[in-house]
Amino acid sequence: MGYLIENKDFDNILNLLKKDYKIYAPKRFEKRGRYSDTDLIRYDEIKSLKDIVYDEKSDFSPKEVIYPITQALFYFTEDEYRESKVFDKKILLFVRACDINGIRRLDTIFLQNGGTEDIYYKRLREKVKFVLMECKDGWDTCFCVSMNSNKTDNYSLAIRFNNDNVMVEVKDDEFIDIFKDKEEIDFKPEFVKSNPKVVHVPEIDSTDLLKKVYDLDMWESFNSRCISCGACTAACVTCSCFNTVDLIYSENANVGERRRVQASCMHKDFTEMAGGHVFRKTAGERMRFRTLHKVYDYKARFKTENMCVGCGRCDERCPELISFSTTINRLYDEVEKLKSGKGGSINE
Repeated sequence: MGYLIENKDFDNILNLLKKDYKIYAPKRFEKRGRYSDTDLIRYDEIKSLKDIVYDEKSDFSPKEVIYPITQALFYFTEDEYRESKVFDKKILLFVRACDINGIRRLDTIFLQNGGTEDIYYKRLREKVKFVLMECKDGWDTCFCVSMNSNKTDNYSLAIRFNNDNVMVEVKDDEFIDIFKDKEEIDFKPEFVKSNPKVVHVPEIDSTDLLKKVYDLDMWESFNSRCISCGACTAACVTCSCFNTVDLIYSENANVGERRRVQASCMHKDFTEMAGGHVFRKTAGERMRFRTLHKVYDYKARFKTENMCVGCGRCDERCPELISFSTTINRLYDEVEKLKSGKGGSINE
């Protein structure tokens, strides 16, 4: 069922929804960008339709809503501990198809990995309903079509933004009554059909081939380019690494809290262990891990799809202008050489 709604009337609908939902969407923060006089677009609660930035790509993904950058897990004293609480309201999340597909990958990591559900992720995730923001064209860094993440039917509402009105598809019966007195139209969201950037994902089909991929000298080129800042993983909707830290209150050393803090496999100290041993010492080794995790390891483990959804945020956030899409294509070329017997450039 589709509806045509004037902008001011849609604000009234948002106000009704806010009684039961916290509503999140891409929002502009003026002069908060990483360069002088630039803006930052990231997910935050909205109050009005005009708060939603729908014609620019957000700098960061919506994962921060359900997987916060820092999150209190429980509080403790010397005698007991108490689990942290979450708000009672449900969550309505305005997102594009690639991010809905990305959150599905997070669901796999946090809810289906190792046979144990992560309760701290689950208690927020189960509150979420998606409002699909129609995305027909994408941007020059997007490669969602190549990653098969340009389409989805996993949403409760879908919306097309026009100048003076919005078009809304209602799939979830929970929202029917809110729209029942609005003008009915025939509306289905359209999806991106092609991207200017095309990515070829390598097929690594044997352990022997994987070992050769590990030894490719292409990884060494990142030692001088990548500064291991982790900007790429912070922006990525499917990156899920974290550390846990105990915060001891200064007023009482026997009282504190345990927090989950997002981390990055690209940081130098991410694999450092007690005693100082580091498993991935160079930026190239860390880039190899990240690349293979996105286009090989995840699919090999879960037998479904690749982890990367092709949103392109990592390309845009990298201060060294390293293109992840180009890295994947370069890996594809090297793998094809290895398969043909011509040999990729291998570091002996």
